[in-house]
Amino acid sequence: MALTVLSIFALISLTPAILLPYRKDPKPDRWFWAMLALAIAGTVVLILTRLSTGWKTDVSTALWFTIFACLILYLPIVTSVSKDSWRLSPLLMPYLFILGVLAIFLSDSSNQPLVNNAHVVWMGTHILVSVATYGLITLAAVAALAASIQSRALKLKKRTTLSKLLPSVTSSEKLVLQLLYTGEFVLVAGLITGMASQYLNTEKLLIFDHKTIFAITVFLVIGILLILNHHSGTRGKTSTHLVLLAYILLTLGYPGVKLVTDVILVEQHFHSTL
Repeated sequence: MALTVLSIFALISLTPAILLPYRKDPKPDRWFWAMLALAIAGTVVLILTRLSTGWKTDVSTALWFTIFACLILYLPIVTSVSKDSWRLSPLLMPYLFILGVLAIFLSDSSNQPLVNNAHVVWMGTHILVSVATYGLITLAAVAALAASIQSRALKLKKRTTLSKLLPSVTSSEKLVLQLLYTGEFVLVAGLITGMASQYLNTEKLLIFDHKTIFAITVFLVIGILLILNHHSGTRGKTSTHLVLLAYILLTLGYPGVKLVTDVILVEQHFHSTL
């Protein structure tokens, strides 16, 4: 019951940041920072409460950690990486709100503590790196979507209310590349820490399960995109499609699989026993 109340509170804390860009004169002023701080605070309280009894492996926790990672990573991006990145909030915040709704809806799924014999340092590092990777690729996908929306508006010579709020095509594409370079580096760290945890657990360095296959595929997709961009300046639809492909693959590799194993298969087993 307490977790449900905190989940609803965390969801409500995201709402002001969703509405803020639609005021008369949107800008990264004290109200922007206050609403972002509120969204982070609400999520942090929920995350700390969930962690108080150990790391959980359910899909709801995975979604809330995704929201937390995106908000925390968005903060330095806004402050130091790109002066226009604050304009991503009209896309980012509603998306995080939708994830929060799904997390509450799926909160009754399997909620077992993590059982792993790997060294706690390696396992903890791997979890943090994995969450950071997913957050970075999520932000890259949002920036790529913003670039796509702006490109379409320019092509049609018709700006919409949403396109007026988003960063320019150039700013969005530059941010996508910065996020992908960082994400590729962090993904390598995730693969290394994952192999270390796997070895400590099973004495096997690499097991080609669904998570490993998806992670390696994402690494290759991002690598190909960065190489193409370096040699031929690949942008536009091709770049957007590759970034979204990387995001979808990561989603299938972690939250997607958890949704299948923790919710769909559990429900099927329940109905089969009736």
